[in-house]
Amino acid sequence: MAASRKATVVLKTVKKIAIQFSAFESNVRSTREFLAKVGSEKARATNINCEVISTVKHDKSEPVVDITYVDGERLLMKGAKLTSSEMLNTFQSLCTAKDPQAKTAAKK
Repeated sequence: MAASRKATVVLKTVKKIAIQFSAFESNVRSTREFLAKVGSEKARATNINCEVISTVKHDKSEPVVDITYVDGERLLMKGAKLTSSEMLNTFQSLCTAKDPQAKTAAKK
C-alpha cells in the first residue's frame, strides 16, 4: 500500500481526464483523492498536453472519472464504490499497457 502512494502518476498516454462529482456527498472522497493525484504538478509535468477538467456539481450525482487516451480508447470509472488506490491502479495499469517504453522499462 505504501508503495502505491509513492508511485508517480504518468499521463504520457492520456489525452483528457474529466472528473465530476457532487461536492457535499459522502461518497466522493476517493474521486477527490484521484483528482489530487492526477492534477498534481508532478503528474501534469509528464504530459503538458493532457487536459484535466474537474466539474463540481450540487445535484447529488454519482462521482465519475472519464479518461480518454491518445489512441481514442476511454475508461469510465464510477468512484462511489471504488477506493482511490483501486482507481489509480487501474488507471496506471492501462497507461503502462499503452506505453511501449514503459513495458520495456518494467521488464528490466
